Amino acid sequence: MNTPQDSSLGRSVAYPAQYDPSLLFPIPRAASRAKLGLAADAALPFVGHDRWHAYELGWLDGRGKPVVATATFHVPAGSPHLVESKSLKLYLNSLNASRFDHPDSVRATIAADLSATAGAAVDVAFGLPEWAAPVADTCDLDALDVAIDAYGPPDAGLLRCMDDAPGPQRFRSALLKSNCPVTGQPDWATVHIALDGPRLDPASLLRYLVSFRDHAEFHEQCVERIFLDLARATDGASLMVEARYTRRGGLDINPWRGTPDRTAPPPARERQQ
Repeated sequence: MNTPQDSSLGRSVAYPAQYDPSLLFPIPRAASRAKLGLAADAALPFVGHDRWHAYELGWLDGRGKPVVATATFHVPAGSPHLVESKSLKLYLNSLNASRFDHPDSVRATIAADLSATAGAAVDVAFGLPEWAAPVADTCDLDALDVAIDAYGPPDAGLLRCMDDAPGPQRFRSALLKSNCPVTGQPDWATVHIALDGPRLDPASLLRYLVSFRDHAEFHEQCVERIFLDLARATDGASLMVEARYTRRGGLDINPWRGTPDRTAPPPARERQQ
């Protein structure tokens, strides 16, 4: 079974000289989900996807002239594998010296290779989403005046619901930070949370998010942990969590998870990305 330690993360790797889909490295989702209490044979308690933005994409046209582009990939959360980020960077760079007669051939090639790696259909489109616009009635957690002294491991015990009547809430924080489980390098994200049910105490939510600060876990796994902790704390409220991570190696990752009644929010990018 592929593990993060078997990947190219943290290793010196030669720049690929030719197209090579074998560079893509799948990591099974089942192991991390088992740690969150999700049985491999049980239905997932969420829907969602991992949206990737590729800022450094290039190839040669049919006459050998370089072409540059950007692209957006959607990997379904129900896929059996996630795609390791450094392997995706290396794979995309392997296209740089390859000739394609038409851009759609590039798109179709990437879609087929990513789908084979993830084990499910991956959508690929050229271009990037627009910048995120403010959303009305969103609580800016970062503006709260609170004392914090817990930085890891993530502590769901910090979450508190208020005595208010149930209702909708929206939260935003740019203070989510975790670390790569292989290299130890920091990963930064702006997280967006929307729920409708028992009302969370905003200060407790901020303390909870900051408790990821010294935690080592992949982006996708952090978002699933946050979703499940919030679902348990709010007794199964209608819920969605999206984290928009800053760019690394020309790629950023934006996992989104929601209860089945939720639809995905419009794709958007943070200015930090």
